[in-house]
Amino acid sequence: MRIDSYIKELLFDYNCVVVPGFGAFLAHSKSAEIDLATNTLVPPSKAISFNAQLSKNDGLLVSHISKEKKLGYEEMLVEVENIAREWNNRLHQGESIELFGIGKLWHNSEKRIQFQPEEKVNFLTSSFGLSTFAATPIQREVIKEEVEALEERIPFIITPEKREQTSFRPWLKYAAVILLAVSLGVTSYRTYGDIQQKEVAAQQDAQQEVSRLIQEATFFESSPLELPAINIKVTKKQLGKHHIIAGAFREEKNANKRVSQLKEKGYNAFYLGVNKYGLHQVAYDSFENPKEALAFLKKVKTEDSRDAWMLSEK
Repeated sequence: MRIDSYIKELLFDYNCVVVPGFGAFLAHSKSAEIDLATNTLVPPSKAISFNAQLSKNDGLLVSHISKEKKLGYEEMLVEVENIAREWNNRLHQGESIELFGIGKLWHNSEKRIQFQPEEKVNFLTSSFGLSTFAATPIQREVIKEEVEALEERIPFIITPEKREQTSFRPWLKYAAVILLAVSLGVTSYRTYGDIQQKEVAAQQDAQQEVSRLIQEATFFESSPLELPAINIKVTKKQLGKHHIIAGAFREEKNANKRVSQLKEKGYNAFYLGVNKYGLHQVAYDSFENPKEALAFLKKVKTEDSRDAWMLSEK
């Protein structure tokens, strides 16, 4: 039996999960930070560590597993202790243990347990949907300095244009005036004839338009045509109380884009709405039965995204 999934579920709600006879996984709150070397913003999270000295049973893990599997407490305690002994034997033999979504365990040269946490999972519930992103600094001042340096190296000189004076240019002006006067006379004569023809055509068009309007008015005075009523049944998706969340976005258009991507993969994805942090949430699907929701969540983590999580409404 694998118990790493049960340990992972408890780390979302508790800061200490003890594996009897093996050690304890501890969760410490970690504030948001900026990596100046890579210009990356990391949201608030929980840092997971391991302490082999805290191996005394506190009942949290065993009670949780026995409740989920509907088995007795004593029976489950024996099984968990057997798993702890198996882990210790594997570590002593030089093997490493990888716990899904939690991290990796191994022995160093001094036979002490070393732990490398999984950085892709954020166990802080208030940071669900927030992921790291890189911010590129704006180089305004650098560009301004480069432009100023370029202007100093390449000065711009504007020289006035000089036109050559010719002796025959005044005669061209007089010839242009005479040609313009002749053109206006011919054009005015042609325009007067065109105006008369256009007035006759406009009167004919107006009479045809009046006749058409009279025919349309006569048509609409008749009794209206009664069409049969059409009943359309619209089925609305009934949402359950347990939603498998695919992510939360600051922009609604990004949430709608994520819904389209999931639908192309065959999921019944939908836009869930805005949470109390102002983020637009997208869900893979919704379930009324919590067991079905957990089974679907495990399937999504394996097939599509390990960052998926379940939101349960009261």
